[in-house]
Amino acid sequence: MENRRSSSHGSRDQGFGLSYKLAREQLAKISDIQEQCRKSGARYVGPNEIVINYLNKPYHITLPDIEISLKDSNVEVSQKDKILILHYFTLAKYTPATGKLIAYKQLPGGISYFPAFYKRAINPFVKHFGKSPELLRKTATKLGGREADYGDVSVTVNAFDHVPITLVLWKGDEELAPNGNILFDANISDYLSTEDVTVLTETIIWKLVKDIPST
Repeated sequence: MENRRSSSHGSRDQGFGLSYKLAREQLAKISDIQEQCRKSGARYVGPNEIVINYLNKPYHITLPDIEISLKDSNVEVSQKDKILILHYFTLAKYTPATGKLIAYKQLPGGISYFPAFYKRAINPFVKHFGKSPELLRKTATKLGGREADYGDVSVTVNAFDHVPITLVLWKGDEELAPNGNILFDANISDYLSTEDVTVLTETIIWKLVKDIPST
């Protein structure tokens, strides 16, 4: 069992390493960094540095070595977060927000990937917040979340400047269990792939769970 677990972690780390390498190569191919900053909402500090907001915190990308760090922090940025930041920056098309919210199944390939998305994001979301939805409001403030007008309780978190993600809860009652959903602006595929949406949403949920006050 231990060997199997170690092998699984090793494969996952290797996968992250390859994805990060490819993401850095994609950024290195961009000839007009200032224009890509405009498309993504990143701040162009100079030819060797840009700043991008991710989950309510400023991350610095140094060029040309393409290293990513959190401003005023010694905490090492995880490879998963680095990959999401680079994927968002390189893919961003500056497509205006539509104001129309869509569910995961409406994303490209979303129907096929939905079972995994439900397991990794929606299920833990409802499990940890369904019976105490007021905790969602409290924990979401650390990520810059603001209240939305859906379900019984909902918040919108701007994962990136052009990627709002709306978390919706229905409290349930004596007959119905709590339920929830996660919604996206219809333009999200112009900023992230469907796979990245899964990883990003899962990341948000577990950051919120981590901030639930212990009793």
